[in-house]
Amino acid sequence: MKITMIGTGYVGLVTGTCLAEVGNDVLCLDVDARKIDVLQSGGVPIHEPGLEPMIRRNVAAGRLRFTTDVDAAVGHANVQFIAVGTPPDEDGSADMQYVLQAARNIGRRMTQWTLVVDKSTVPVGTGDRVRATIAEELAARGVDVPYAVASNPEFLKEGAAVEDFMKPDRIVIGADNERAIAILRSIYAPFQRNRERLLVMDVRSAELTKYAANAMLATRISFMNELANLAEKLGADIEHVRQGIGSDPRIGWHFLYPGVGYGGSCFPKDVKALTHTAERAGTPLQVLAAVEAANDAQKLVLVDKIVAHFGDDLSDRRFALWGLAFKPNTDDMREAPSRVIIEALAGRGATISAYDPVAMDEAKRLLGDMEHLSFAASPIAACDGVDALVVVTEWKEFRSPDFDALSRRMKRPLIFDGRNLYEPDFVRGAGFEHVSIGRR
Repeated sequence: MKITMIGTGYVGLVTGTCLAEVGNDVLCLDVDARKIDVLQSGGVPIHEPGLEPMIRRNVAAGRLRFTTDVDAAVGHANVQFIAVGTPPDEDGSADMQYVLQAARNIGRRMTQWTLVVDKSTVPVGTGDRVRATIAEELAARGVDVPYAVASNPEFLKEGAAVEDFMKPDRIVIGADNERAIAILRSIYAPFQRNRERLLVMDVRSAELTKYAANAMLATRISFMNELANLAEKLGADIEHVRQGIGSDPRIGWHFLYPGVGYGGSCFPKDVKALTHTAERAGTPLQVLAAVEAANDAQKLVLVDKIVAHFGDDLSDRRFALWGLAFKPNTDDMREAPSRVIIEALAGRGATISAYDPVAMDEAKRLLGDMEHLSFAASPIAACDGVDALVVVTEWKEFRSPDFDALSRRMKRPLIFDGRNLYEPDFVRGAGFEHVSIGRR
């Protein structure tokens, strides 16, 4: 099947590549010429495990191509996926200009029956707006070309997106057109050979499902973070509490790890957007307002612990910071807790030596001019002469460090463990003082 993917950001690039992997002829469109140049020259503009070799394999096979030519992209296929960004606007709502521009481009050029699929995370009612936008463009041309609009939200985890797409736990389709549903069933058939994973519903329900899923996960994170803070005050151990509630099958184990808050391109943006949607509908989601407030506060919990230990003036202190990306296996630093922590420490005069296995280039692009911040070549090098180690992202390579080597490098053996990576008793047995999130 011929498919056009509009947008080569995180969602569009992973989706287009995985669809090509199962034999489809995919043309990816982006207005960012620099990004297309990178892709056409064999590069990959994002870090995602398994994505780069899959792109190269499908480009070599002729199933995956990249272009900035809108005419060619619309003419390529009668299935057009819109996977462009929906960044937060000033009021927290999703900025729909790129989605609607993609719809205009399709309406101005389509000459055959076309299925337009919203893959971007969009507010409820976007399907109607896309449908109306295309109708306006067709009317302006004086032509009557039939089309359908469907919603197909993505549920990809950064750092595991290829695996999630190739082996989905569910595929949500929002559509009221039987031909559209049949085409999407055909597209996703290779991904559900052992059991049915496709859920068909109306467009608005599909749009809300995406926001509801991310809001629920963000809620679990903020709830566990607040419980961890409470556990500290009560003399309890949040790890024991986590095991006690996670073993309840009604609750389960996922997203129950306390830390320094969530970040990334999805949870913060989607919580804000759903909150804005609810307020406009006259039904405020009070729980989500608390989730967002708790997360903002949690990003500073580790800083509060550092200040409690050293005092508010950190001008003569140096810290190693492990982890810049908002989560492991990605270089994404959007809304990353590390940025808040670095800014707060530097604002108190501290010097920071930071390291991340993947996100160093992105960090230098975003923070390279910041005073008091430097970047180390390795985790151990970041610890030279520091007053404490601050662990912010739970990369695997941070899980079992050489504590003897760390102790020799550091001024004092002190770890602020923002992800509860280490067992307190073990670390203390190695001669370190260990400050965690909710551990005894």
